[in-house]
Amino acid sequence: MKSNSKNEQRQRRTKRIRMHIRELQAKNPNLVMVTVFKSNQHMYAAGIIYDAYSGESKVVAAASTVEKAVSKQCENKTGNKVAAQLVGKILAERVLAAKLPELKIAFDKSGYKYHGRVKALADAAREAGLDF
Repeated sequence: MKSNSKNEQRQRRTKRIRMHIRELQAKNPNLVMVTVFKSNQHMYAAGIIYDAYSGESKVVAAASTVEKAVSKQCENKTGNKVAAQLVGKILAERVLAAKLPELKIAFDKSGYKYHGRVKALADAAREAGLDF
């Protein structure tokens, strides 16, 4: 009998979404995939460009609550919405600082529900200037 745990379901959703974003990136080489990972204590986000011709990915910008500056601003409470908002703001600033031509963003929530910390990160990134 096949097990359908929450984690397996999330991984299936993630795989399907990432394949769709890869197809979009093949059509538009300037598409940046903003991907999110969360654990109980930390939040990670990265902006990734995929080169369809060589098959390689390149990280344009990354931000997480593991960074000392972010951790200090959050007063070492890194597993909450405030920390996620800060990560989203910092990521948006770093992606915009990369000055990519015709910047387009695709948001990959890695199979997580668009709720809580994931939503806070996305909203903060939008407020800081990313359009997805």
